[in-house]
Amino acid sequence: MAGMPQRFPDGHWGREDISPLFKPALAFASTAVGSRVIRALVPLDRRVLRATKGKYTLFGPTSMPELLLTTTGRKSGQPRLSALSYLREGERLLVLGSNFGQQHHPAWSLNLLANPEAVVAINGIEIPVTATLVTGPERDAGLARFLAYPMYQAYRTRTDRELRLFALTPR
Repeated sequence: MAGMPQRFPDGHWGREDISPLFKPALAFASTAVGSRVIRALVPLDRRVLRATKGKYTLFGPTSMPELLLTTTGRKSGQPRLSALSYLREGERLLVLGSNFGQQHHPAWSLNLLANPEAVVAINGIEIPVTATLVTGPERDAGLARFLAYPMYQAYRTRTDRELRLFALTPR
């Protein structure tokens, strides 16, 4: 039906459950060395995600589900692409601004605060979204879901800033 928001498709790769087979990969991602390796691979992963519109990722089935988020640069006004892990919450997607535990917020989160309209690509489908900063008890519940993954526990211990949680809703 015209004018109705599009639903998010299922991702091609990535899992929300923590399979025992993937625990070594998650444990590695939790280490400082693992974070540096993954952070170094993110630009290449972003190119793979862009070329496939979010259908494939370098990290394959061993990672959480990934999406490609296109925000508008708050200073430049230009499209900015970010490869992010996400969790589903009903008809919304949750993304966390962990930035691998670095002391500064990721640029994409600053862009969403300045302009909450963005585009998500998952499994080859692009969907316009509106981002909402999640706060209070709802944030605590969403954060707890991310903290079930050991790498997010590690990221949280590396910084004293509050990790921003956003809900992405189809427009």
